[in-house]
Amino acid sequence: MQIKALKRCSIRTGSINFQFFFFLAVLLLTLLLLLNIFPHTSARDAVYQEKENSMESQATTLSSALASLDKPDQESISEVLRFLDIQGYDRITITDDTGAVLYDTQGTKHLPPEAADDLQTALGSKTVFRSVLEKDAFSSSYAIPVCSQRTVTGAVYLHETDTERGKIINDLKVQIRTISLIIAFAALLLSAVYSSVVLQRIHALANAMRTVAAGDYKQRLTISGSDELSELAKEFNTLTERLDDTERQRRRFVSDASHELKTPLASIRLLSDSIVQNENIDPETVREFVTDIGNEAERLQRTTEKLLDLSRLDDDIQIVPEPVDVKQVAVDAMVLLRPLADEHKVHIRCDLADGCVVMATVDDMFHIIFNLMENAIKYNVPDGSVNLILRSSDTAVQFTVEDTGIGIPEEESYNIFSRFYRVDKARSREAGGSGLGLSIVHDAVKTHGGTIAVGQNKPQGSRFIVTFPRPTSEETGI
Repeated sequence: MQIKALKRCSIRTGSINFQFFFFLAVLLLTLLLLLNIFPHTSARDAVYQEKENSMESQATTLSSALASLDKPDQESISEVLRFLDIQGYDRITITDDTGAVLYDTQGTKHLPPEAADDLQTALGSKTVFRSVLEKDAFSSSYAIPVCSQRTVTGAVYLHETDTERGKIINDLKVQIRTISLIIAFAALLLSAVYSSVVLQRIHALANAMRTVAAGDYKQRLTISGSDELSELAKEFNTLTERLDDTERQRRRFVSDASHELKTPLASIRLLSDSIVQNENIDPETVREFVTDIGNEAERLQRTTEKLLDLSRLDDDIQIVPEPVDVKQVAVDAMVLLRPLADEHKVHIRCDLADGCVVMATVDDMFHIIFNLMENAIKYNVPDGSVNLILRSSDTAVQFTVEDTGIGIPEEESYNIFSRFYRVDKARSREAGGSGLGLSIVHDAVKTHGGTIAVGQNKPQGSRFIVTFPRPTSEETGI
């Protein structure tokens, strides 16, 4: 099973690695395409625009000059070209209104098909501009009509081949491509290193999780950096610390519970064996032994009931709180505790205010008051007293249990709500205590959003203060 789990983890890690590189490759490809296309296209279009503006200006100037000629011929056209100083074109062609060539710098009557088409378009009173970059050269042409008194009398065709700027643009394209390849290689190399480091940290976290899943809650990760993985490692360490604490508490709880249950069972077994094995035992002794067996069984029953209460609270079962009159619950608890108080010669004094309602359950509120009062009676002194004070304010309901008993040392106050914890173990056993009552109180108070505090009751004894938020009229429906 463990080998299969490792294989699954390896497959997932490989998938993450593939996804990372696939995403990076797509991103790089997109960026490099933009890097190769946009600068080259922008530079080329800028040259196109500059060519169009320059050729339009010169073609318009030449067309205006030719329009002033009465009968343009080759000689007069040459004179105009010399006067305007139009240079740099590898072909200048001028026609009359019928398309017949009057002047051509290449000295031939044969025109390329594109030039002939552009001249025919110009004779139709339209201008034509063409420019294309091919074979390290810009090939540009411009055709414009010659108009005299709003009548087309001819056409001008200019053609230019610019190898200098064509070579610059193509060299820029090659340089950008080379830089793109270098950037791509460097980015892939850096991403490989980075992903390796990140995946190693993920592997370490996954291995630590498997170790914890196997039951070793002492596993911790070494934290470095302040990124999200470091935060995850911190949370993992916090989780394992809590798991470790919970596991220690569980083991201690099981040990203490076993001990608490084993002691009365051992006493019952010993007493019953004594009765069975001793044939000459007198009835009075038998009655005494049976009474002791009953007391131990009752102690065992109380312990198991409290364990069940704690189990219910630990399970965090969804409960529906209801309005509970704390005064009425306190009165019910006092009725059951009067015999115990009389037995221990302890006086109970109550000061209970009316209208103290909290959102809880009657059973949980009864457990809270009963356990606090029971402890105050059991661990008191002869002729001692227990005070129960119930008060309410606009925001809270608070009741206080004060006793004049043995008290709780300040250094022990942090542990008294731990399960099976006893301040005076010998006296707790004599009083029949299991060390679970205050744990039940603490968990029940916390479940219903309250708080509990413990302190000294001057000059002697202990004081427990339980506070619950006062519910609104909408919550109580009153």
